[in-house]
Amino acid sequence: MKLFLLTLSVALAVVAASPGFNRTSLLPQVTISEGAEGRIVNGYPAPEGKAPYIVGLLIRTDGSNSAAVGAGTIIASDWILTAAHCLTTDYVEIHYGSNWGWNGAFRQSVRRDNFISHPNWPAEGGRDIGLIRTPSVGFTDLINKVALPSFSEESDRFVDTWCVACGWGGMDNGNLADWLQCMDVQIISNSECEQSYGTVASTDMCTRRTDGKSSCGGDSGGPLVTHDNARLVGVITFGSVDCHSGPSGYTRVTDYLGWIRDNTGISY
Repeated sequence: MKLFLLTLSVALAVVAASPGFNRTSLLPQVTISEGAEGRIVNGYPAPEGKAPYIVGLLIRTDGSNSAAVGAGTIIASDWILTAAHCLTTDYVEIHYGSNWGWNGAFRQSVRRDNFISHPNWPAEGGRDIGLIRTPSVGFTDLINKVALPSFSEESDRFVDTWCVACGWGGMDNGNLADWLQCMDVQIISNSECEQSYGTVASTDMCTRRTDGKSSCGGDSGGPLVTHDNARLVGVITFGSVDCHSGPSGYTRVTDYLGWIRDNTGISY
């Protein structure tokens, strides 16, 4: 089994002040390894081109050889939606167009003056959402945007809707996935989510833990996309500390359609 030489800190979003999880903590450093066992915990390897809208993020600090890892979603040729807690360093290295998370078809480095985090994050729960302004990219079969919900869906909670979540985060063996992993999950009500975590913000969204499937460290900022009429309804931001024992959590995109439009001009 080959090992990448770069050692990465894994950004994990977990909810603050709850016994089951904490928001935006860091897991210990791990080394990315190549192997068929890689996955979102108990997910499945994604076919090439399954999620052309996802990008891998190396979250970098000037003068450091290490990085945190996360993900983002292309919502326009020059905009990526991600979690605010992925935008706290000097720059991000964005990898496009490949299921190999850190060996994309091409990459861009974008400095923090192109980051926009929600102004009420981190002071208020449920505000963990951010934007990256990028140089324009051309779309192909492997690089493409995903639609946002329309403003007519602004009040839709999408409870019971089936979605797909993808990322390169932590696996059962403690390593990061090198090949993109996905899981099919069902959105649950916030009241059901609170049975595991005590409280969640109204602007949070959760998917049911089924067969041990869960997001984990390094998946932060990644997409939750509906199966039918594909649109981006959630941004991965939190999960149980052990990545097994509770629902996966997201920032609810429909609650930020106006904020996204005001900053990017994108609306449906």
